[in-house]
Amino acid sequence: MFTLLKSDNGSKARLGLLTTDHGKIETPIFMPVGTLATVKAVHQRQLRDDIRAQIILGNTYHLYLRPGNDIMAKASGLHRFMKWDKPILTDSGGYQVFSLASNRKLEERGATFKSHIDGSLHQFTPENVIQTQRILGSDIMMVLDECPPHDATFDYAEKSMHLTHRWAQRCIDELNATQPHYGHQQFLFGISQGCVYPELRKASAKAINEMDFDGNAIGGLSVGEPIPVMYEMTDLVTDYLTASKPRYLMGVGTPANLVEGVARGVDMFDCVMPTRNARNGTIFTWNGKVNLRNAKWKTHFKPLDESFESDLCSKFDMSYIHHLFRCDEILGMQLASQHNLMFYLRLMETVREKISDGSFSSWYPGVVKQLEQRV
Repeated sequence: MFTLLKSDNGSKARLGLLTTDHGKIETPIFMPVGTLATVKAVHQRQLRDDIRAQIILGNTYHLYLRPGNDIMAKASGLHRFMKWDKPILTDSGGYQVFSLASNRKLEERGATFKSHIDGSLHQFTPENVIQTQRILGSDIMMVLDECPPHDATFDYAEKSMHLTHRWAQRCIDELNATQPHYGHQQFLFGISQGCVYPELRKASAKAINEMDFDGNAIGGLSVGEPIPVMYEMTDLVTDYLTASKPRYLMGVGTPANLVEGVARGVDMFDCVMPTRNARNGTIFTWNGKVNLRNAKWKTHFKPLDESFESDLCSKFDMSYIHHLFRCDEILGMQLASQHNLMFYLRLMETVREKISDGSFSSWYPGVVKQLEQRV
């Protein structure tokens, strides 16, 4: 499944190739988030041809509620349902259940929760989230985990971690007891937890690594903890996840976060930030963040960056884009979403180039400073 092609000499950055039945994925990679079988405001054709997405992410919690397992089974899975022929990763829904703290109950069997749509009661177990992901037909499935808040006590975080480990083993058992529905292979990734406690992070990484999943994820970061703590925990955990399998930092993050994560040995990332921020009028560039609603762009009758290949930066004046956002026109959100995803994917392409030619470790500190600026 995963081939490690090269390791950077001055950092933990790695170049790899992840092979699935729906295509190969060059790592490090960013996965656009298609929570509800759509990457918001972006057509599948744009994702494939312009943005050059190699893999996208869907969400088990949301797709289980709408359109539901019955419809998804009749549609023959998520690939066919949304007409996407490249790889898909599905999150198990653990994070979404975590976010419903006031409307859910955790126990050994699983997590009982109320739908955010209509208040109906549901339960996720390690077994039924694997069954749902079999119906979705994703190339990469995630285990059910509990994602504790960043300010959880040590005792709570430790109990939560052990519950996540027990659930992970039950996910493996269910995987082995079932078969894919649509003729293509499905891989299963484990998720390490441990909150902000180094000893728990180390113990969880070791435990998940020993379960011999197809890949290993780092969960429970980017949930409110300080950025330096996120980096510290990531750096620690990757020391205990085997180099022969892909490492996935879940829910992260800004362009600078991605580059810093790569430097700490991470191969895969996802985040709603590029599309969510785009819809709110913020785009990411090599020189930092741009607020498209800022009055400074009202009379800027030039593209932001003519050298960049996105429609937003190379074909439209900033004055026009500013006008679209001030008038709440949908086209502005579409163009900004396309731009941000294209930027994230081009950033990852550049990262891979720098690892390949041996210049990543000297390049990345300077580019992180640029990415964190405001234009």
